[in-house]
Amino acid sequence: MYKTLKQVTQTAEELNMTIGAFNTHNLEMLPEMIRAAKEMGAPIIIQTSIDTAKYIGYKVLVAVVKEIAEDEMVDVALHLDHARDFNEIKAAIDAGYSSVMYDGSHLPFKENIIKTKAVVEYAHAHGVSVEGELGTIGGTEEGISVAENDKVYTRPEDAVEFIKQTQVDALAIAIGTNHGQFKSKTEVNIPLLKEIHAVVKIPLVIHGGTGVKEEDYPELINNGIRKFNVGTELLVNWTKQAKTEFSKTEVNKSLRHNVIPANLAVNKIVKHKIGLFMNVDSPLVMKNKHE
Repeated sequence: MYKTLKQVTQTAEELNMTIGAFNTHNLEMLPEMIRAAKEMGAPIIIQTSIDTAKYIGYKVLVAVVKEIAEDEMVDVALHLDHARDFNEIKAAIDAGYSSVMYDGSHLPFKENIIKTKAVVEYAHAHGVSVEGELGTIGGTEEGISVAENDKVYTRPEDAVEFIKQTQVDALAIAIGTNHGQFKSKTEVNIPLLKEIHAVVKIPLVIHGGTGVKEEDYPELINNGIRKFNVGTELLVNWTKQAKTEFSKTEVNKSLRHNVIPANLAVNKIVKHKIGLFMNVDSPLVMKNKHE
């Protein structure tokens, strides 16, 4: 079924797991990403950058994701990642995206609130979820770059006020991760995450997930991470496999024979990640029924 970010993260909250948010970089890898989720029996969030959405087409992406979600009986949300252009956010919402992210993390705090709130008002009026971002995440992704010395961690008191003012459905936080990091792993600030989780009641989001150590996943999930972004790992492995296939193929051989192995490499990674994201060895979140 075609779902919103709010709906799939609610499932994550109830089951104390996180939902994998995987960036598709072309249309070819998309079906195998959703099939991987079906095989694992878990929801999935398909993410695109603005550039990928414009390359494929907003409406094409919506139509394909909806069709595969229904055909495979998988809960899928389609999310616009790291958007700063109001016109592109509106285009995604109007085309049928079920979730968008407004990234105002580069702005002064008050301006981030004002602009995020405007996106939330338009999105919620159309039944679309919104992710905001507070603090700055290092590295580079799709033209968005933050130098190491420009990184700013999320402050718990700012997160509380930001959520109150904007009414976002999920919040991306800066706790030490980096976009595009795949050659090494980062040290995430777990104590800071615990402080934020103690005062914030909405789903929290990790960006730069490729650079996070897998042994840290349970503690991240148990402290409120309900959306976990993975993009670079998929791109790198798809490209490596495609380069191998294309290097040995005949020029008149059907392209699908070169692309299918690359798509299957993505399927394998998505299944592996979802298996960890399901957090099967940790207990459910037990809530007071009278809350």
